[in-house]
Amino acid sequence: MATRSATAEGQSSSGDLTATRDGSPSRAPILDFSGRCVLIAGGSKGIGREMALAFAGAGAQVSVCARGQAGLDAVRADAQAQGTPVHAFAADLADVVQIQAWLQAAADALGGIDVLVNNATGYGMADDEDGWAASLQVDLMAAVRASRLALPWLRASSDACILNLSSIAAQQPRPGGAPYAAAKAALSHYTTSQALALAKDRIRVNAIAPGSIEFADGLWDRRRSEDPALYHGTLAKIPFGRFGHPREIADAALFLCSPLARWITGSVLNVDGGQVLMG
Repeated sequence: MATRSATAEGQSSSGDLTATRDGSPSRAPILDFSGRCVLIAGGSKGIGREMALAFAGAGAQVSVCARGQAGLDAVRADAQAQGTPVHAFAADLADVVQIQAWLQAAADALGGIDVLVNNATGYGMADDEDGWAASLQVDLMAAVRASRLALPWLRASSDACILNLSSIAAQQPRPGGAPYAAAKAALSHYTTSQALALAKDRIRVNAIAPGSIEFADGLWDRRRSEDPALYHGTLAKIPFGRFGHPREIADAALFLCSPLARWITGSVLNVDGGQVLMG
């Protein structure tokens, strides 16, 4: 059996960076997406931003969409800084017409669609009409609509896949955020139905269920100061003793959309540091 020794914290003997001891972001795994066209719905910040940069860094042609132009400009600047420009398109993913416009513009700019990542969320937490509408229209129906409308391009690809971003919130009852959790539960179930329906077209469909992820000006970053009791109570339920990083979700996305996962479809992968194990 081969052995491995670390030459420095976070670096293997081959020189490729892995995760640092505290789990902070590091260089992505070496996966080649050259020639593949990757679309990320909800790609301007947090997990979406990290996925866009990771796929672009692995050689993919990438298009992202989001409602806010400022966020799109920022992710384009970040991608340009790492030498991997991305295509960006402003769209409200609650509007099917705007979804269609983005898909067409992205396919025209990139030359097709090989990978569709449905990452957008409406963060509908309140148990009222607005909360339910935001979660159902963005977390669920945007993924349904984008997947359906992207099918002509995906069917033309030699290695197509869809990746949905669910949540561990979908896997257990919760006293708050019912609309968000219910929409994510529906998305997880839809992932398995999609996988079965599209297997005949050789289109793989999987989902990632992230745990609590912290990034600058994100939900948990704000709750650190706005609701410290909830922040530290949640932290205490993560066996690894820290919140996750967006890059850790991006790395899982790279794997599931790569040929290394060519025999995986209909799976929902928890990426949560064991958080769901604590209930």
